[in-house]
This record gives sequence, C-alpha cells and structure tokens, in this order.
Amino acid sequence: MSGHRILIVGGGSAGISVAARLRRAGEHDVAVIEPAVTHYYQPLWTLVGGGRAPVEESARPQASVMPKGVTWIRKAAVSVDPDARTVDLVDGTSVEYSYLVMCPGIQLDWAKVTGLSDALGRDGVSSNYRYELAPATWSFVRELRRGSAVFTMPSGPIKCAGAPQKIAYLAADHWRQQGVLRDIDVHLVLPTPGMFGVPEFAAVLERVANRYGIHVHFQSEMTSVDTAKKEIAVVDHAAGDATTTLSYDVLHAVPPQSAPDWVKKTALADPNSPAGYVEIDKHTMQHTRYPNVFALGDAGSSPNSKTGAAIRKQAPVVVENLRAVMAGRAPGARYGGYASCPLTTSRKHMLLAEFDYSMTPTPSLPYIDTIKERRDMWYLKRYGLPALYWNAMLRGLA
Repeated sequence: MSGHRILIVGGGSAGISVAARLRRAGEHDVAVIEPAVTHYYQPLWTLVGGGRAPVEESARPQASVMPKGVTWIRKAAVSVDPDARTVDLVDGTSVEYSYLVMCPGIQLDWAKVTGLSDALGRDGVSSNYRYELAPATWSFVRELRRGSAVFTMPSGPIKCAGAPQKIAYLAADHWRQQGVLRDIDVHLVLPTPGMFGVPEFAAVLERVANRYGIHVHFQSEMTSVDTAKKEIAVVDHAAGDATTTLSYDVLHAVPPQSAPDWVKKTALADPNSPAGYVEIDKHTMQHTRYPNVFALGDAGSSPNSKTGAAIRKQAPVVVENLRAVMAGRAPGARYGGYASCPLTTSRKHMLLAEFDYSMTPTPSLPYIDTIKERRDMWYLKRYGLPALYWNAMLRGLA
C-alpha cells in the first residue's frame, strides 16, 4: 500500500489550489487523487450557453495545472476510512495518509427529475452544467423565434447558484436584440422566496427580470420533464405543493445536487444531512470529528454559496490550518463565508454579488459600486476572472 503525508482527494479548483499552496509553503509529500485528464473552468459555461464565449476556452489538460512536485494519482477514489487513514481507489488499491483534504466536488443528480436525463441535448432541452451541453444551449436559444422558454433551479445547495438566472438574462437579451422577445414567453422557476438571498442584489435582479418580462415562479421547482408533450411539471411549495405544468420550446434545466454517492457512505459525511457533504467547521474547514481531515469547495458542509470565489478564500485557510495541526497547534485561520457570484444581467453587463455568512454585501473592489449592473464588470467576468483562475488561483498565488 502506497502512502503520503498529505493526500488530496479531487483535482478541481479546490484540490489544485490547495496543492499549489502547500508546495509553495514547502510541503514535499503531497499527492492528488484525480482521474480526469481535462481540467475545466466551469464558470465560462454560462457564457458559452449564452453565445458569448467558445467552449474550448474552458478546457485545458489536467497535466498543465498539476503543481510541480505533486504526486498525481490518476484513479478515482471510491471510499475513505478515516479511522484506518486510507482512501480506496477504483482499481482495488488503497492509499494511506497522515492528513487528508477532501474536495471531490459535487454530484449532479439528473435522475432526481423524472425524464430529464433522457431529454438532455435534444428538442430544446439543455443545461450549462455540462461541457458538451453548453453549446447546445446556445444553439437552442439562437434558433428560437417564438414560443416558450423555461429556466429552472432546484432546491438545495448547488454550485454557482446564480447560473440558473444568468442564462435566462443572456437569452432574453439576445431575443430582445433580435426583436423577438415579445413573441417568447419566458419563465424562471426558483425554489427560493426571492430572487437572491442578499436583499440589495435581489432588488436589482427583480428589476432585471421585469425588464425582460420574465415570469418568475417563486418557491417552486421542476419535478419532471415530458418530452412528448414538451412540458414540465412544477411543484409550488407556497401553495401546498400544488403541481402545475409549463410548456416549453427551450428548457434550460439545472439538476439537484449533492455530495458524491461514495462520500455519503463514509464516516466523514454529515450524518444529519441527506446531501452527505463532508462535515466540517464552517470557519476552520477542519472536520468536526477527525482533526487530521479538512474539506473545502463544493463537497464541504460549510453553508456558503458554492462558488469558485469561495474556494479562493477557503484554500489559504485550509493550508494554514492544516500546517498548524501538522505542527501540533490549534487551527487559527478563519473563513468568513465569502462568496462571489458574477451575475450576467445582459450580454454586456454584470452584477458582481459579493457576500459572506451574514448575507450582507462585502465588496472587494475599492471605489466601485458593485450593487448595480456594470459594463466594466462584464469584462471582468469574460476576461479578468478566467485569467485570474488559470494564472494565479491554480498556482497558489491568489
């Protein structure tokens, strides 16, 4: 059985950022478990679906982002035994560790919406949550000239909670530019009682939805797709779970999400949550029961919005606290729940929503009013943030 002092499960945004920071801090025995050969900058997929970026820009070889000096274990993890301090791999082998960082990402539960899996990619049904489907979203949006378009969001934590709305605004603005928006009935199905959890940003988004004439269904979610009738079933939780139907010509669907199934079965999972996220202290990112285990990113139980910006703030906290524990000290660094959601409100404007656990705006750019739609923020979304991601965040520099 092979072993490493520090073992990281997951080579996405969180895993690579932590690995790079650990190497820069002088840690030598670091290994990353990651079977994928391609690394994706997923925030770009919204722009791909809206016809504002090519999908190829979002992908690079995984080897190009793996930090030098890190052992890359190119297999999938299937189980963790935190008492034995081992991670089992898909080929039947195991890897021992002294310290573990869990960041295997989030699972897209397509099957929880009846009929959705079979509908994807054809007859107007798509989702920007998959690389190969984001271009199909743009194809369907571009071809629609009249009819009905429905954009849905599931209940529960999801990665990039603004994404279900962003594509609706990009699509509506395209139809406006084409002079056909008046002929398209646009619906946005949200499980929340408002447009956004932060009132200041919710007020802006209400005006955006009104501007495009979007019919917003609050406290509602899609439960099934009927491709033969081209309609979805929608349950309204505010009306005693009454179910109605919405017809569609274009449907952008976001699936329910949870921790990977194999993570749910481990002792690391939060026993009080069916979503099965790794149970951690929301400030220190340390596991609540296993002090040699940390978690961050989409698979952690911390109640922040699951965004890349959150990972960027979590990674230095994890590294500092992990090294403190390794040195026999108590973890002292704290994560305050910071998240950032760059909300594209048109094809040329963006609302940069930054907030923390208190759900109050926490702007990071001095002298710029980010509680309004801005053209300069659009360029940040399209060019600045991808550059920051590839050139700084994944290198442990930001």
